[in-house]
Amino acid sequence: MSAEEDLDRFEAEIELALYEEYRAVLPMFRYVVETERRFYLANQVSVVPHGDGPTTYFEVELDDAWVWDMYRPARFVSSVRVVTFRDVNVEALPEKEL
Repeated sequence: MSAEEDLDRFEAEIELALYEEYRAVLPMFRYVVETERRFYLANQVSVVPHGDGPTTYFEVELDDAWVWDMYRPARFVSSVRVVTFRDVNVEALPEKEL
């Protein structure tokens, strides 16, 4: 097996483990947030647009969040601040029945 095949297999295993972690932690969060670079789960989200026209950018603040990033050693973070000129998608997850 070549080094490239080993790397591909390693990345596939990490991505599968990350997906399984995502499925396990999803019920703990209220929002799904997607930016051009990352995917987040969060319990509190604030999106503030700045500027006008083609120079508009968005400041996104997340509290009590989980970051989809297979190379990050700690995916749970207390707060995240993202600044982007691209689209931001925020989706409220369905209410959980207790």
